[in-house]
Amino acid sequence: MGVGVGPVGGAMVPSSVKPEPAAESPPAQPVTVTESDQLEEEDDECDKEVLCPICMQIIKDAFLTSCGHSFCYMCIFTHLQNKNDCPCCASYLTATQIFPNFLLNKLLMKASACQIAKRASPTQQLRQALEQGCDVSVKELDVLLVLLADKKRKMEQEEAETNLQIMRDFLHCLRKQKLEELNEIQNDLHYIKEDIHAVERQRIELYRARERCSVKLRMLSDDPNVRSSWPSLMDKRNSSNMSIGNSAHSQFRLGAAAGSHGRTADKPSPVTSQAVQRACSGSDSQNTQPGVSVARKRRVHAQFNDLQECYLQKRRYHARQSQKQEERDCTPVQREGYHPGLKDFQSILSSFTRYSRLRVVAELKHGDLFNSANIVSSIEFDRDDELFATAGVSRRIKVFEFASVVNENADVQCPIVEMPTRSKLSCLSWNKYTKSHIASSDYEGIVTVWDVTTCQSVMEYEEHEKRAWSVDFSCTEPTLLVSGSDDCKVKIWSTKQEASVLNIDMKANICSVKYNPGSSFHVAVGSADHHIHYYDLRNISQPLHIFSGHRKAVSYVKFMSDSELASASTDSTLRLWDVKENMPLRTFRGHTNEKNFVGLNVNNDYLACGSETNEAFVYHKDISRPAAWHKFSSETNEGEEEPGSYFISAVCWKSDSPTMLTANSQGTIKVLVLAA
Repeated sequence: MGVGVGPVGGAMVPSSVKPEPAAESPPAQPVTVTESDQLEEEDDECDKEVLCPICMQIIKDAFLTSCGHSFCYMCIFTHLQNKNDCPCCASYLTATQIFPNFLLNKLLMKASACQIAKRASPTQQLRQALEQGCDVSVKELDVLLVLLADKKRKMEQEEAETNLQIMRDFLHCLRKQKLEELNEIQNDLHYIKEDIHAVERQRIELYRARERCSVKLRMLSDDPNVRSSWPSLMDKRNSSNMSIGNSAHSQFRLGAAAGSHGRTADKPSPVTSQAVQRACSGSDSQNTQPGVSVARKRRVHAQFNDLQECYLQKRRYHARQSQKQEERDCTPVQREGYHPGLKDFQSILSSFTRYSRLRVVAELKHGDLFNSANIVSSIEFDRDDELFATAGVSRRIKVFEFASVVNENADVQCPIVEMPTRSKLSCLSWNKYTKSHIASSDYEGIVTVWDVTTCQSVMEYEEHEKRAWSVDFSCTEPTLLVSGSDDCKVKIWSTKQEASVLNIDMKANICSVKYNPGSSFHVAVGSADHHIHYYDLRNISQPLHIFSGHRKAVSYVKFMSDSELASASTDSTLRLWDVKENMPLRTFRGHTNEKNFVGLNVNNDYLACGSETNEAFVYHKDISRPAAWHKFSSETNEGEEEPGSYFISAVCWKSDSPTMLTANSQGTIKVLVLAA
């Protein structure tokens, strides 16, 4: 136990105090020694005289030697079995020359009884006296009983007062806590009332704007000049829609959908005021359908508790910020329209209720005819989202064209590039600047940079001693990449040199590494020690921060932004962290992940991951429960594993899009899109 010692206010050494001169000091007072201290000293002296020279304890069952020394019987008997001399004087001694010391035994027993009596409490002494038949008169007993009764009443009163004091303190704490909760509820009700008025005002403004538009349209429809010019405007609008539809048909090969938007009538229909209002209302027919509105309301009620928590969190945070600004500026903030907290929550509510399911857009089989191992360990889009690459235990990197996979209804999709590797692959990472470069990590610990145009490796790094689980190119410095391995090392590489640039030794296996998208100096490391280590590469002696919360190994780390970091673990949770404030933001639960790498990817407001139930899950970053999910069907052949053993093994979002790629351990890859 350490003791703080300092020049001021600390625990100081007593010897450092200087004594006053003898002439000026008062006469020394004699040191008083209490009777109890004197008795303790005498007892100690007595104990030293009756210690056994062998065991150095008070003699038990004393035996006297022929040379006059006393020992414990067992001590001297054991000694004489090995040597024939006295331990004290070294005189010749045998077992026949030791005799019981009855007098010493009697004295030791009396001394022990006296010491027990001296050290006993008054209650024990009284009890012993009564048990030993001490002569006490009835009058003395009455006095003792009165004293004991008074003592009992006093103790009961003190105990009752203590209990009442504890109860009083508890009730005060409870009252304080409930008042704080009441105050918080009153503030929340004030926020809700204020926001209801703001929403109502906004609705009234929208209604009035719509009425003004309707009046203007009616006036225009009644004007013969405008009515005569309206068909030509409608023809221009329809022709522009036709050109947009044709371009969409050529680009996405969605002829039916594009044709419906670009359909024109052979004869212009008569223009009425109702038609003009409908044409100029600008509202999306899909959003005005009652079924869509009911479905969105149903999603709100299904996730009401999470949405309530999100609303209150946003509202309280912005209220505190507004209060700090008012205190700093010493002037009240004049606000028009929505409160920033309500505006923030409105965008969350809108994006969360927009989608409720994952729709399958395309599907392809990744498996090889001659290779039964089909697990896709990694799937990644390239810089422009035109190509995506897959890798896994099949020892091949396959590159597909995304547009052809989505638009061509072929039973078998062939990769445009296929590169064989020496070992099973664990992770892929496209270079964020050089479109043709992709990095891979494999089960032998080799990190390779490939050129997909030539199908050749550009660089190979072989410093890892065990399996490398993760690799990632820097977004801000395209020549740098980071890797993590089972050898408990994080290594920084440069495509300009063969050896590693930097090495970080850690105490546990590395499962995932990721560069911060806004910096080439900051790296997040997911480890088997259940923690996320966030490093500044300019000082690797210790991490900037260690994020704790997961109960098992951290299998993935992904950045949602420069300040938000998502992590996945085999404790069946995802977590969101603020790397600038060094604090947890949210925990996501709903999927199952206890032993396998099931993938993690992020995009704008959404996180996607797999599950060991062969399902893909999507979470909104502000809601802890799943927003949508999709289950892969299991088609098994003879000799294959049971359907329950399949799991999602990789996921990847298309940038700034509700579209994602998902692969499972059976080798099936699906293109999924978030839908209402």
